[in-house]
Amino acid sequence: MLKDVYICDAIRTPIARYAGSLATIRADDLAAIPLKALKERYSSLDLNQVDDIILGCANQAGEDNRNIARMASLLADFPETLSAVTLNRLCGSGLNAIGYGMQAIKANEGELIIAGGVEHMTRAPYVMAKANMSFERHQTIFDTTMGWRFINPAFDSRFGTQSMAQTAENLAEKYHISREQQDHFAFASQLKAASAQEMGYFTEEIIPIRLQPKKGDSILYDTDEHLRLTSLEKMAKLSPIVHPQGSITAANASGINDGAAAMILASENALCAQNLTPKAKILGMSVVGVTPSLMGIGPVPASQKLLSRLGLTLNDMDIIELNEAFAAQALACINEMGLNVDDPRINPQGGAIALGHPLGMSGTRIVMSAMHQLIRNQQRYALCTMCIGVGQGIAMIIENVA
Repeated sequence: MLKDVYICDAIRTPIARYAGSLATIRADDLAAIPLKALKERYSSLDLNQVDDIILGCANQAGEDNRNIARMASLLADFPETLSAVTLNRLCGSGLNAIGYGMQAIKANEGELIIAGGVEHMTRAPYVMAKANMSFERHQTIFDTTMGWRFINPAFDSRFGTQSMAQTAENLAEKYHISREQQDHFAFASQLKAASAQEMGYFTEEIIPIRLQPKKGDSILYDTDEHLRLTSLEKMAKLSPIVHPQGSITAANASGINDGAAAMILASENALCAQNLTPKAKILGMSVVGVTPSLMGIGPVPASQKLLSRLGLTLNDMDIIELNEAFAAQALACINEMGLNVDDPRINPQGGAIALGHPLGMSGTRIVMSAMHQLIRNQQRYALCTMCIGVGQGIAMIIENVA
């Protein structure tokens, strides 16, 4: 018999802008922060009973190499006997980590798991391939912050290797989404996030970090810093980033960011044994593949697949956390799902355009945010869904049990 799986608590760092407040913290040290915070918050938790730590991370080319989940767990002073694994489903990694934890518990392969995600895009390194022949004088250096590198020519000829921004342009063209529509969506995301921040809604998610600048006293960093609320008039003046006739700009796209998050997943047996209080039940997860050049549409079939399997519909959902890789991508998904762009259920506290998108961490953040919103509003169901580079989609549904 499959077990029910519960989220007991979740915590994250503030999301930093590129080269921002978290720039001097190593990626593995950053991943350790929410793990250590959970350990301290639940000092009576028997860490030896944790079956696994699962963290999502999309890059893994620099300080996040060598299984950053294992590195972070040791840096956070978890027992050496506790296992840890890092998984990579690009933008969906942090959501997938929760899903894999859920699946292990459901299948009776564990009782207590810590899942989450991390991405330090500021500190992503440059990499260079080894020479193909002796004394070769031509080498290419790749920036691993995001996107393609070491491209397979056969793959490129069959499927293409367009940038994420270009795939968003493809959706804008396919679904006839104008620059004005994208800017209005992005502006609304900024407004909602700024309002949620002002109301203090993110404080229940965030673990403050004490930073020591080169000069002066230490600083308590406790606020997402990517938010950049401006006017629609200023947004309209920005140049497109793909081609001069394009519509994708820095203002209607998600950011390059740093952050980490973690949560405690438990079976009913673990709740009793560890004296934990459940906040949400994870009902299921689904993943699908889509055309790589239209990767942003992935949330649509992923959500449809999961809703069908659970016998639910979009009408049952009280919150829809749709990760905003690009405004064009989000609008295309909203259109295909048959939703209204002004539906108050969609990203009520803003999305990645405003808050930022630390790739491997974002999926954990949206589940965490959805959980807190359900509890605060005394609602029942939330759909959390994301598009994924190279053409995939991922979706998860949680239920409020607090």
